[in-house]
Amino acid sequence: WRGGSVMAMAKELNRLSVTDRQIWLYDTYAGMTAPTDFDVEAGTGVTATEMLSTTEIGDGNNVWCVAGRADVEANVRSTDYPFSNFHFVEGDVAQTLQTSVPEEIALLRLDTDWYESTRVGLEVLYPRLVPGGVCILDDYGHWQGARTAVDEYFAAQGHRPYMHPIDYSGRVFIKNG
Repeated sequence: WRGGSVMAMAKELNRLSVTDRQIWLYDTYAGMTAPTDFDVEAGTGVTATEMLSTTEIGDGNNVWCVAGRADVEANVRSTDYPFSNFHFVEGDVAQTLQTSVPEEIALLRLDTDWYESTRVGLEVLYPRLVPGGVCILDDYGHWQGARTAVDEYFAAQGHRPYMHPIDYSGRVFIKNG
């Protein structure tokens, strides 16, 4: 949220004196994209479409997840990690992942909430996650669409890694080589 996870990562890299890592941030920087029928809150059964239609951007509710690029840039600058190593890719993640991606990934954190962006994120980025790399799935337990996308992806791969629960929603695992 607002670059917080990236800030933690950058601060840890600074602490370790590792300042050559490239950090990619994919986001609309304007809030959520349109959800699909898969995108239902797991705990309540309320559709994301209904939630978005009953809340206003900026009403204090974070369903819209609006974090402007300028705010995120200011937040990550505060880490003193080399700013030139941050790559801000702005737009619908399901589309921008088709045009601009790193060759290898050590830490993959997917936090796009919805089915479509999670599905595309896994299809494009997971093959680039190096063996021994860490994958963090933020919304596996909260949004049915994200869970469905993850389950479908790994079913198609023929192997589902053990995903350690972080909390009710997040999962983390290591990619086997």
